[in-house]
Amino acid sequence: MRPSFTLGIEEEYQTIDPETRDLKSHIATEMLAQGKLRLEERVKAEMHQSVIEVGTRVCRNIEEAREDIYDLRRQMIHLAEENGLVLVAGATHPFADWRHQEIYPDARYDRVVEDLQQVARANLIFGLHVHVGIEDREGAILIMNSLRYFLPHILALSTNSPFWLGMETGYKSYRAKVFERFPRTNLPDSFSSYSEFENYVNLLIKTNCIDNAKKIWWDVRPHPFFNTVEVRVCDIPLRAEETVAIAALIQATAAKLWKLHERNLDFRQYSRALLMENKFRAVRYGLAGKLIDFGKEIEVPETELIREYLEFVKEEAEELESTKAINYIHQMLEQGSGADRQLKVWRETGSLRAVVDYMAAETKHGL
Repeated sequence: MRPSFTLGIEEEYQTIDPETRDLKSHIATEMLAQGKLRLEERVKAEMHQSVIEVGTRVCRNIEEAREDIYDLRRQMIHLAEENGLVLVAGATHPFADWRHQEIYPDARYDRVVEDLQQVARANLIFGLHVHVGIEDREGAILIMNSLRYFLPHILALSTNSPFWLGMETGYKSYRAKVFERFPRTNLPDSFSSYSEFENYVNLLIKTNCIDNAKKIWWDVRPHPFFNTVEVRVCDIPLRAEETVAIAALIQATAAKLWKLHERNLDFRQYSRALLMENKFRAVRYGLAGKLIDFGKEIEVPETELIREYLEFVKEEAEELESTKAINYIHQMLEQGSGADRQLKVWRETGSLRAVVDYMAAETKHGL
């Protein structure tokens, strides 16, 4: 049965003190309570008190997803302002120190901190997660296996975390380097079937590695409770339009891979070791770097590869009526990722506070 290819988008935002531009806890405000009153389950707390997460409804197409994520950003910006805060979409804060940030009081987060200790407390990062409806579990595994190849390209587009603890890190996605300290992260191995994946999960539960499959934090995974493939590799982009474009690209990629499987074809599988080489390049250089074309065994500029990638999913984008959303990626290639633009402001001003102000302005862009 053909999957629904529905979409769900989750974004994690920073709550900022308008005076200091540092991260500030929202827990002493009414922001979360008001958010739940207005947006119900579409807003929730995250592990650190200066992180707040939103999630769209299950959306039938990219235009529904656009309307929902735009509405969520608007509402959260207003809620932040009403509570004396500023909302920012950035995958790390330019100068905040995780040691000064409190953990949200919740039994789930207490368990994570108890298990992972300083690694958990230092995990002050902000991501974008995109769910695509794949109801058949075997199909979800097949799509996950093939989708791994494209994750470095998708990550490069989203890169938006060049700073950490007040320093220019040299990485376009330092968030990825912070998060890989967790267990069960990065690109997964391929699985021959859903039952092989289930056996893996059950073994981890049986041996007290995890209590449920949500503690598998790979860059892509079959969601343990929803009939979706969840792509978790991305930094949260600055602009909502960038989020929509990336979500549309992920959806079209899933549709393309499904179509290949349906025809008894497949996208060539490469080892995790090779794919991790491309992920490192995406993390380090973003759109400015070169990735490896493993078929040709050569390096190719990332921007060229992404243009080829857009051609690869062109037909599926038309079928899903997401061509307009995906075409924004051409503008993203011209203007640079969020990391590129943050760095440009930093080099022009020498002020990380100015970078935060720029990020806040971009968070509102186009809403």
